[in-house]
Amino acid sequence: MTTIELTFLGTSCMVPTKDRNAQGIFLKYKGEGILLDCGEGTQRQMNIAGISRMDVTRIFITHWHGDHVGGLMPLLQTMNREVEHRVEIHGPKGTKERMEHGMKSIDFPCQLDLQIFEHDCDRKKGIKKILETEDFVVEVASLRHTTPAIGYAFIEKDRRRINMPLLKRMGIPEGPHLQKLQKGEDMVYQGKKVEVEKATTLVQGKKITLLQDTAVCGNLALLAKDSDVLICEATYCETESEKAEKHHHMTAKQAAQIAHEAGAKKLYLTHFSQRYDTITPIREEARTYFKGAECAHDFLRVKV
Repeated sequence: MTTIELTFLGTSCMVPTKDRNAQGIFLKYKGEGILLDCGEGTQRQMNIAGISRMDVTRIFITHWHGDHVGGLMPLLQTMNREVEHRVEIHGPKGTKERMEHGMKSIDFPCQLDLQIFEHDCDRKKGIKKILETEDFVVEVASLRHTTPAIGYAFIEKDRRRINMPLLKRMGIPEGPHLQKLQKGEDMVYQGKKVEVEKATTLVQGKKITLLQDTAVCGNLALLAKDSDVLICEATYCETESEKAEKHHHMTAKQAAQIAHEAGAKKLYLTHFSQRYDTITPIREEARTYFKGAECAHDFLRVKV
């Protein structure tokens, strides 16, 4: 199974600090480079992390607050090349209009093949699939914030692992003729029938879910269900729960409870308020309710 690599490019809420940049996460999978939000300074963070801007193939915007999109237009201008490069941008309701205004706010002849998709999700209707490739699907759900906001789930498709030692004993070599087995079908090779159930094992794909700025709502655990990795905002500790509710954010306790309810295997917290010089209180609070909780930090790399 191909490794999915996550790089946290920023973990701050609203105001960057000397240790934490604005929001951005890079997901690398096969030939895909998926940027999850693009806060101010994201491309500088990519430089430090050794990530090429031209590796970005898709950008998923959770919502249009500045700390999540402030680096988007500068990144696109830097990526602009004479060689055509396709970039998909996905976001909540209003994304097409905001992209149109954003592209007019800076001056460069865009030669990128930009494909803009906006997803008008109804929170009452739950999960919606917005993208499917040969290798993965992406699902979204509407969250509860002060502006239209959506969460994303990246779900790798299950794959068949072929038992090559068995096939070699049957005198069957590697090659394109094995594609039927990978598709879950029996095959015949030079008169020899191979049953898929005997010659392969099913390997379950990985699931990564991103829940950024939101107050607690029913879609959180629903979208994050059975995640291998849940990335969730934890702007405050529970002592600031009134402030969290007022601004439609979550506390570390609430994020941990969502992870527990969803049956997530691992929880990474992010989007920390600048009031916390150290994130130890956030981590310790979360671990009271979810033992596997970790606080992300800028340039943390996670392989799934």
